[in-house]
Amino acid sequence: MACEVNQLAPFLGPNTTDAVAAATYICSQFSDVSNKFVDTGYAIDSTYLLFSAYLVFSMQLGFAMLCAGSVRAKNTMNIMLTNVLDAAAGGLFYYLFGFAFAWGGPSNGFIGRHFFGLKEIPSTSFDYSNFLYQWAFAIAAAGITSGSIAERTQFVAYLIYSSFLTGFVYPVVSHWFWAPDGWASPTNSNLLFESGVIDFAGSGVVHMVGGIAGFYGAFIEGPRIGRFDHGGRSVSLRGHSASLVVLGTFLLWFGWYGFNPGSFNKILVTYGTSGGYYGQWSAVGRTAVTTTLAGCTAALTTLFGKRILSGHWNVTDVCNGLLGGFAAITAGCSVVEPWAAIICGFVAALVLIGCNKLAEIFKYDDPLEAAQLHGGCGAWGIIFTALFAKGSYVDQVYPGRPGRPHGLFMGGGGKLLGAHIIQILVIFGWVTATMGPLFYILHKFKLLRISSEDEMAGMDLTRHGGFAYYHDEDLKHGTQMRRIEPTSSS
Repeated sequence: MACEVNQLAPFLGPNTTDAVAAATYICSQFSDVSNKFVDTGYAIDSTYLLFSAYLVFSMQLGFAMLCAGSVRAKNTMNIMLTNVLDAAAGGLFYYLFGFAFAWGGPSNGFIGRHFFGLKEIPSTSFDYSNFLYQWAFAIAAAGITSGSIAERTQFVAYLIYSSFLTGFVYPVVSHWFWAPDGWASPTNSNLLFESGVIDFAGSGVVHMVGGIAGFYGAFIEGPRIGRFDHGGRSVSLRGHSASLVVLGTFLLWFGWYGFNPGSFNKILVTYGTSGGYYGQWSAVGRTAVTTTLAGCTAALTTLFGKRILSGHWNVTDVCNGLLGGFAAITAGCSVVEPWAAIICGFVAALVLIGCNKLAEIFKYDDPLEAAQLHGGCGAWGIIFTALFAKGSYVDQVYPGRPGRPHGLFMGGGGKLLGAHIIQILVIFGWVTATMGPLFYILHKFKLLRISSEDEMAGMDLTRHGGFAYYHDEDLKHGTQMRRIEPTSSS
């Protein structure tokens, strides 16, 4: 609200003793009220972002439960500890380096160069809530990778790769596609193919990065002992608790409502004139709806698809299918119609089933199907967005450049599809060039895989001092657990 003294004073009338002084006082009151509205707007948006950050962080508990249920009981403590350390190590390295590499503008299109150790925060661009939210995303990428290499990886390898991924590899990718200075960001003044890449909440930035990193870790260290028999046939090494898998899945589902809708960062934004019922709060709701529909469709498609292929109704497969649908819709959740989200989830389930078949053929072992789920379904989500992004939604979510290219099937041409194909290629190339050599070096220095003796006995006993679960008989007789010393080869 603007109040000018020279405009207000004449309206106070000739009987006013000091019209200028009265007008000055009245305008000062208007200024105070206006400032309060500004403060309230900042507070609402900051609270919304913080609450979204808490939801995304709760996904770490979901990852922990999902991982624990998907591995055998003898490795439960190990996988739980790695999930804790993903968050802890990721917090320090993202604070020191990651946030700066991702968001430290002004910078070049490749990497940020400000805000190391949160210096100069808060600023007009970022507050502490932005750091917390982006840190929760970074450790989510690291959590994806830990599932791929579960049950056979040395503890030191987890610490090294998690720090490197959250402190450098992931932040650089997020800078490319999310930061205002990023070379493929939709908010860059020089748009790639006049559109930039629309990866709203990170099907590529988060899920593909974590999935591809996990792929190289699992590929380099090889399958678990017993995963394939001497004839090369697949042997199922099922996790020990379907209950924990379901619990973890629902926790991840809950957290995804911070992951996708929260990526708006702000909620108090009007579309058009103020005072209407439609604004960014509506887009936030629509994003939650598209996320829900994609996951539900993928779950049902997986249920019936696996029933046809295996003859069983398998709850673990359904949970993975559900998460595959979420990973796919993450890129386009804010710019597609709800009916399109159903298509996204349906195809995501087929992509996951197909990737799992390929993994069996090539004798690739991923205990949580993380590379197939997050890498494969994440890549499909990027393509899906380029096909179904609606023009009016794109203009609302990415304002300032009306009429920019949108989904191919929605009449927006093929420029967005071209940009998204480039995104898939550069993410694959970047993670290959960084995480591939890291895992290979760890392998060469015998820091990646545990010994066969330790693997057979279980890492809980040999590396963590005891099992996660105790039987009544063990407690009654005081069962003494011993540490199996690793051989020189480990």
